[in-house]
Amino acid sequence: MLGFNRRTIRYQHVIKDDEDEVTAKMIELATQYGRYGYRRITAMLKTFGYDINHKRVERIWKENGLKVPKKQPKRKRLWLNDGCCIRLRPEYKNHVWSYDFVTDQLENKKKLRWLNIIDEYSRTCIFSEPRRSWRHQLELLMLHMF
Repeated sequence: MLGFNRRTIRYQHVIKDDEDEVTAKMIELATQYGRYGYRRITAMLKTFGYDINHKRVERIWKENGLKVPKKQPKRKRLWLNDGCCIRLRPEYKNHVWSYDFVTDQLENKKKLRWLNIIDEYSRTCIFSEPRRSWRHQLELLMLHMF
């Protein structure tokens, strides 16, 4: 209509007066609640009294490079009493062992369980023994192995 090329004229968003305040509050909430994304932060900002929509929060979120960190996988080895975990990586032979029970059923419907102890560095089976019951005998076996 006016003779302008469509590529030369683009929409320029209007920066509101409270942009810095909202950005600071978003960064504060994102650091305090690390696993919350922009949608939950939007809901929290609304409860704090900000009149803001999710599209604006998403734009500010992307401009500041905020991301939700990936979940770390659970580690299930060598737990301490205080809840922290020390994972040992095998560095040499007989450094870290792991154990596992394998269960099978005989023809007469009785269970048979194997205890397998594996060296994690060389991936070799150190010990494998089948028994029908491993209740109190496991502690005695561990004492004899060391």
